[in-house]
Amino acid sequence: MMEDTPSKEENTRVLKVLEALKQASHDLQTHPSPNSAESNSPSIKALLELETESDTILSNDPLLSTLSEHLASLKSLFDTLQKSCGHGLGSFLARRVSTQSISRVAGSIELEIQAWIDRESIDSLMKGLKEPLQIEEDELVSLLSQLEDRVLQGFNRELQDLVLKSKIFRLLERISCDPSCSRKVREQCAFVVSALIRFNKDVFVGQVLMGRMIHGVVSMASWKSMKVLCSLIKSIKSPLVDEIESNGEIPKIISFLDYKDLHLRVVTWDCVLEIGYFGRKEAIEAMLKEGLIKKLVELQRSELGGDLIDIGVFGDEKDGGKGETRFLENHPFASCVARFAVQLEVGEGLRQREKRAFKQEILRTIRNACVSNAEAATIEAEVLWGSSP
Repeated sequence: MMEDTPSKEENTRVLKVLEALKQASHDLQTHPSPNSAESNSPSIKALLELETESDTILSNDPLLSTLSEHLASLKSLFDTLQKSCGHGLGSFLARRVSTQSISRVAGSIELEIQAWIDRESIDSLMKGLKEPLQIEEDELVSLLSQLEDRVLQGFNRELQDLVLKSKIFRLLERISCDPSCSRKVREQCAFVVSALIRFNKDVFVGQVLMGRMIHGVVSMASWKSMKVLCSLIKSIKSPLVDEIESNGEIPKIISFLDYKDLHLRVVTWDCVLEIGYFGRKEAIEAMLKEGLIKKLVELQRSELGGDLIDIGVFGDEKDGGKGETRFLENHPFASCVARFAVQLEVGEGLRQREKRAFKQEILRTIRNACVSNAEAATIEAEVLWGSSP
């Protein structure tokens, strides 16, 4: 059963008016000079016109009563400003005070409108996630994308309170882990979770570490889900890698390097680098046990691989690393064995003696994985050149 059409159209109309009010308020704050606050200012005209149009809308929603009061105050300030049109010092000071007050009230209007939009957005999303038949899949994905974009704008305490009170995080996690839901919805739910971790790691990270989120993300086996995992590792660091390893997800992740989907292999490689940087001994051992070095040698041998040392850009700082970056854009697996070794060398997860031991193990594995002495010599040289002895 779809949402009632008249109600949906009404919400769309309200949102359109409020978005226009928000933009006009923002413009007024961006140009707070006395001239911008005169009656011929586009921002002022827009606000005055929208204030009249929004009277009916605001009176029907008690949550917008504060906004209605701000608009009334703004109109009063405009009237005061129009009366202080003289050329004396008193008129000049009055215009200054009125202009500052208008800018301050415009800021309050923008915040109030954004708070209303956030409430409506989360309410609509909660309904869509709890009752999938009430909303089309594409519309649900769009709502999730809007929340992700909003969260990525930066920390906002009111928005955080809305998220916590709605308990939407648990719902997002549950759907991310539910194989009966569509992959598009699951992936977008995972992106929102990742955005919330960046929004405030201290508040939301515990729910990821204690929940089923990691398994849900890995089980999707898509480049988007691996992009989420990569983002989560960067945000949570070693504690998340510990969970990945203890949950037995390392073998599945390494297996993605063999998939035909190139995009999945590339993002998985990025994820392997992050695990290498933040992973402790157990996580690195688990990756090597799955034949990681042999897989990397094969990827480096492929058309998308290559040897940076042969083209003279591996570790070359003369051009600020631009040559290496350009080459890697078209050859994502170039020198991947050495790049992995470097991650272990400079990473945060291993002790110094563990780094030395893994380096020796990587060098031994290279000799067995290569098809020729020349190939082995090149890769070994990159590993020795790219990291300290």
